[in-house]
Amino acid sequence: MSDRRPTEPQDSEPNGKTEDAPNPSMRLGSDPLELIEQCLASFPDSDPRQKILYKLRHALILGQAAQQQREVEFKKVADVIAKLTAPANRVGTLLEVPGEGLARILVGGAEYYANVDPRVQAAELKIGAQILINEAYAVIKILGYDRNGPVLKVAEALADGRLRFEQEMGRQVLILQRSSDLIGVDLKAGDEVRIDPSLHVAIEKLEDRKAKSHLLDEVPTVTWEQIGGQTEAIAAIQKAIEYPLLHADTFQRFKFTQPKGFLLYGPPGCGKTLIGQAAAASLSKLVGESDQGAPGAKGDKLPVTRGAFLHIKGPEILNMWLGESERMVRDLFAQARARRSEGALPFIFIDEAESILGTRRASRSFNISSTLVPMFCSEMDGIESLHDVVIILASNRPDLIDPAVLRPGRIDRKIKVSRPNRDSAAAILNVYLTDDLPLDRQWVDQHGGDRKKACADLIEHALSAIFSRIDENRLLSIRLRSGQNKVLYRGDLISGAIVASIVQRAKEQAIDRMIAAGGADQGGMTLDDLVNSVHAEFREGEMLPPDDAAEEWLKLLDHHPEQVVGVSSFRRGRQSEERLINQII
Repeated sequence: MSDRRPTEPQDSEPNGKTEDAPNPSMRLGSDPLELIEQCLASFPDSDPRQKILYKLRHALILGQAAQQQREVEFKKVADVIAKLTAPANRVGTLLEVPGEGLARILVGGAEYYANVDPRVQAAELKIGAQILINEAYAVIKILGYDRNGPVLKVAEALADGRLRFEQEMGRQVLILQRSSDLIGVDLKAGDEVRIDPSLHVAIEKLEDRKAKSHLLDEVPTVTWEQIGGQTEAIAAIQKAIEYPLLHADTFQRFKFTQPKGFLLYGPPGCGKTLIGQAAAASLSKLVGESDQGAPGAKGDKLPVTRGAFLHIKGPEILNMWLGESERMVRDLFAQARARRSEGALPFIFIDEAESILGTRRASRSFNISSTLVPMFCSEMDGIESLHDVVIILASNRPDLIDPAVLRPGRIDRKIKVSRPNRDSAAAILNVYLTDDLPLDRQWVDQHGGDRKKACADLIEHALSAIFSRIDENRLLSIRLRSGQNKVLYRGDLISGAIVASIVQRAKEQAIDRMIAAGGADQGGMTLDDLVNSVHAEFREGEMLPPDDAAEEWLKLLDHHPEQVVGVSSFRRGRQSEERLINQII
C-alpha cells in the first residue's frame, strides 16, 4: 500500500502553486495570440511544434477578423432597428424667438413655448422656417423654408411690418407676419407673396410673371432712318415727343404741359408699330442724354437713365374671368410706375387698341368695355406727364375706340399713318432693296457697272408696276352716298408691309434660281423677279378680304363708313365686269 501515490495532492499541488506563486510568463493575460507568442518564444527554432503554432495563430487571426466583421454588421443592424422602432419626430413652424434657448412654435395647428437644443445655432433660427421637434417638443433641427404654399396678393403693408391680404369674396382677410428673409423687403399693394401652408407667415416675394411678360429687356433700337416714307407722321410725332426735351426752356416759358399719350391710326401694314418703337428709342435716348434734372426732380424719383418698353397686344388683356382684365390693366400700370421708380422711362405700347378700349354701349348684358375702359381712364389720370409714363396706342379703327380714352388730357396727340404714295413707296423700297444685294450681272452692265443706278432702275420699274393706272391694276370700286363711283387701283391699297413682301418674293426667286444653277456667282436678282413678285403679291390677294366681306373692305379704306353705300370688287378673269356687294348702310 505504500507504493500507491495519491493523485489528488499531485493535481492540487500545481494549482496551489499557480495561485500562490503565478508563473511570470502568464502575467500578460489570457489572449490566445499572446499565449501562442509565448510558446513560440520558449521553443527552439528547430522544434517541429512551431509550425503547428504558426498555423494555429493564423487561424486565430482569421477568426478574430471574422468576429470583428460580424460585430460591425450587427451594430449596423441594431442601429437600423433602433431607427425603425424609434418614435417619429414632428415637423413644425418657427413663429418667434423670444429669448436665448427658447422658441414659439406651431405644430399641428397648436402653438407651443418650447426649448431649443443647444447644438442648434442661433443664426439658423429663422421666422417661418420648418423645424424638427422631438418627443419633448424641443427644437432639435432647422429644416429650412417650406417650398410649397399658396400665393396671395398684398393689400396693404402695415406700419409694424405685418402684411394684410385680401382673399376672394366671402373669405376672411389675413394679417400675417414676415419671415426673417422678408423683413426689410419693400412690399406694396399688388405684390405677390408666397405664404406657408399653415397661413401664419409670409415667406417670399414672387415676381409677377404676367406683368413681366409684356416687358422687353431693352428699348427697341429702331431708328427713324429705318422707316421708309411716312415723312408727315414721323415729323408730327417727333415734334410732339422730342421738341419738349430739345427746347425745354422755351416750353417752360410758355408753361406748356407735355402730352401723356399718342394715338397712331391708319390702315394696317403702314408702319404704326415701327413708328411707336422708333419713338420709344428716340425719346429714351434724348431723356438719357439730357442734362436737365426734370425727371428726377419730382419726389424721390431717380433721374432717367434708360427706357423700358412694354408691348401689349390688345387681345392679350381680354380674359374670360370677371375682373381679371381690369386687374391686368392695374398690374400693367403698376409695372410701368415701378420701372420709373428704378430710373427707367417706361413706354406702354398697346397694339390693336380698339379690341380692349372699344366704345361702351348701353346694354343690360355685361360688356367688358363697360368696366375695362373706366379702369384704363382712371389709371391714365394718375400719370402726371410724359416724364412718368408714355402711352402709345395703335389702331386700324380709331372710330371704335371710346371717346373718353381719346379726349384731350389722356390721348393728347392723334397722328395718322397714311398709305404710302409713290415717293414713300420708293423710300420703303430703298430700305429693303439696297445696292449691296446680288444683282443680275447683265442688268448691272446695262447701267455701266453702276450698282446704285441699276438698283434705282429696279425700284422705278417696281413702282410703275404698282402705281400704273391700268385695267390690270384695278382692285375695287366703291359707291358713295353722293352717287360718285370711285375705282381703286393697286397703288391705292399699297402698304409698307406689301412692299416688303414684294422684295422678299423677289429675293426668294433669285435664291431658288441660284441654288438650281449650283450657286453660280453671276446669279442675282433680275427685273423679272421684281415685276413678277408685284403681280404675284396682288394676284394671291392674301392681304385683301373676300369679295363679299364689305365690313372688312371698309377697314382698308380711308372713307368713313357712313359715306359708303356699296363696295364691288374686280374679280380675277373678269376685269371688265363688277360684282355688286350688298348695300352696307
